[in-house]
Amino acid sequence: MSSGLRSTFLPAFALCVLITVSASLAAAGNAPSQSSSHPSKNDYALIYGTVWGPDDRPVAGVAIKIRRAEDKKAKWELISDSRGEFAQRVPVGAQDYVVQADVKTPKGQPKPETTAHIDNNERTDVSLHLSKEELPSH
Repeated sequence: MSSGLRSTFLPAFALCVLITVSASLAAAGNAPSQSSSHPSKNDYALIYGTVWGPDDRPVAGVAIKIRRAEDKKAKWELISDSRGEFAQRVPVGAQDYVVQADVKTPKGQPKPETTAHIDNNERTDVSLHLSKEELPSH
């Protein structure tokens, strides 16, 4: 075989082998499937939120606690960023989460909170609105 024909034939042959192996793996179920009903280990849902002040402007530096609705203790704790935003990955599956601003409140007043419902690997947006008394002192 001449060297010119060999240099053209070998890459084409390698490509055919690669396609055949990929097709075999997919048929055997070893390749990841997009239509799988089982969530992969990399699947997650996202709770994305914004903390708003009484003037309808975002508030930075607010402590946020997130817990499953049936739990008493927070599983995740984070801080709102310079745009008042926060985001937390949570497991895939039907679940309600309580998202709470961990701020000082007047005596007898509950802390601002909302509930986020997750079904699958989706993003749920929430907002927390603070009163003037609940604003963190910076």
